Amino acid sequence: MKYGYGVDLGGTTVKMGLFAQSGELLDKWEIDTDTTGGGVNIPTDIGKSILADMNKHSFDKEDYLGVGIGVPGQVWPDGAADAVNLGWKRFPLIGTLQDITGLRCVGDNDANTAAMGEYWQGGGKGYQSLVLITLGTGVGGGIILDGRCLQGAHRAGGEIGHLPVNPTETRVCGCGNRGCLEQYASATGCARLAMDALAGSDEPSTLRSARKVDARAVWDAAKAGDALAVRVAEQFCQILARGIATVTATVDPQVVVIGGGVSRAGQLLIDMTQRHYRRYAFNACKDTPIVLAKLGNDAGMYGCMANLL
Repeated sequence: MKYGYGVDLGGTTVKMGLFAQSGELLDKWEIDTDTTGGGVNIPTDIGKSILADMNKHSFDKEDYLGVGIGVPGQVWPDGAADAVNLGWKRFPLIGTLQDITGLRCVGDNDANTAAMGEYWQGGGKGYQSLVLITLGTGVGGGIILDGRCLQGAHRAGGEIGHLPVNPTETRVCGCGNRGCLEQYASATGCARLAMDALAGSDEPSTLRSARKVDARAVWDAAKAGDALAVRVAEQFCQILARGIATVTATVDPQVVVIGGGVSRAGQLLIDMTQRHYRRYAFNACKDTPIVLAKLGNDAGMYGCMANLL
């Protein structure tokens, strides 16, 4: 049996897991992300933590496949990493981590590793191609085709959140453009759609007395039958479905997997989105299933391990 480490590097914490090559997660833990000094200490902190875990086990060094790491940015073929929120620009991540741990290291963007994780052991297990869409504060994504992650010429493959879906939008997306999918189909976008709906009518709604009008409040109210919340949820899913239809007509995956915080809305989110999707999808892609992700916040760690296989 071989073993490996999956490392999901975030701006606040680093999630790490020890895996068997079979896919079993044997242990997991977190450390803080030290972004001081341009993030120069991050690989040292990760390496020390891995070495400490290796000392807990009786495995030989040859038993380890290595360390896979997911980064909130780009990892280039030479092992350098760019990550704005960590202070990295062409940072020698992979080489530094290999020197510290003495293990083979591979890296990728964190959205791609989440997609690989869901492909390997999550909602996409058993398929050879998938699109993962994560609905959180923003909209992330990753595309797996024939078992390989789509990187793109500029390491921008799978940036589904920045598909242009509304040419008349005046508000600016975080990327600098206007009318991106992320502006509507994220948790932030869901709350904004709800606030716009509340401001645009005097219709009674339980959302008017909600302590906070956020995505969770909208979906809870929709499940309870609140008419205004149901319309907001339908609008959310309609826009999301248009974005999915654009992607499936381009890469034709076997399955679309929905993750991220908004996916906690569950089957109602899936059913609404699937219904709208069939209206917009290219004929050959109309029956592409849309399913919920299964790995939650561990998806990135799983994907990092899968990249070692």
